[in-house]
Amino acid sequence: MRRFEGKKVLVTGASRGIGRAIALAFAREGATLVLASRKKEDLDRVATEAREIGAMVHVIPTHMGRIDEVSRLAGQAWETAGRLDVLVNNAATNPVFGPLLQTTPQAWDKIMEVNLKGPFFLSQGVARRMMDSGGGSIVNLSSIAGLMSATWLGTYGISKAAIVQMTRQMAREWAAGGVRVNSIAPGVIETDFSRAILEDQSIRAEALKNVAMGRHGQPPEIASIVLFLASSEASYVTGQVLIADGGGIC
Repeated sequence: MRRFEGKKVLVTGASRGIGRAIALAFAREGATLVLASRKKEDLDRVATEAREIGAMVHVIPTHMGRIDEVSRLAGQAWETAGRLDVLVNNAATNPVFGPLLQTTPQAWDKIMEVNLKGPFFLSQGVARRMMDSGGGSIVNLSSIAGLMSATWLGTYGISKAAIVQMTRQMAREWAAGGVRVNSIAPGVIETDFSRAILEDQSIRAEALKNVAMGRHGQPPEIASIVLFLASSEASYVTGQVLIADGGGIC
């Protein structure tokens, strides 16, 4: 399938894990890519993989916790690609692995800046341009940590719960302008980002205890959902949160 032939797609946090899988999935389906993440050398590796598939790729190193860089990304990505049909807000951070009582003001600010403030203002900047160009699709990466409590992911979960409401509010306000906004709430996906869960056997077992499928997810399993929500196949879907957790919440 080449569902995104001729489409222009911006993916944040594209240098590894779920972001890398999303970028390569769009590349296989014909999209022109704009990839953003903090480190250029990591982005370049993913860009090389996407180009080997046959995609046109632009790389824009961006720190999603710095609002000046986020504002620059919105404009530069649009100008570089000519337009944007899809924005995937995937970049996230979690410097605190523990209960809320261990969260410092500095950690709180970092989590909220990268996980919420950056995606909000990037979406705002991109959506304005999408509305002027006939519409588009935004997919936000939330988490099941934003839908249920987890002792070791409290502050991160708060930021991801905010992403859920951000998705709904954007969908409500921007539908008239032709912009659909949806979200995905993954369970534990086997990436470097989840290393603290995966490498601690007691935490890993706890995380799997209520998962009906009895395993953690893989990045391509999330990427395929992103492509569906971004595609014309989901043309009547907006404001929704799709849970992909192997049956942990069911």
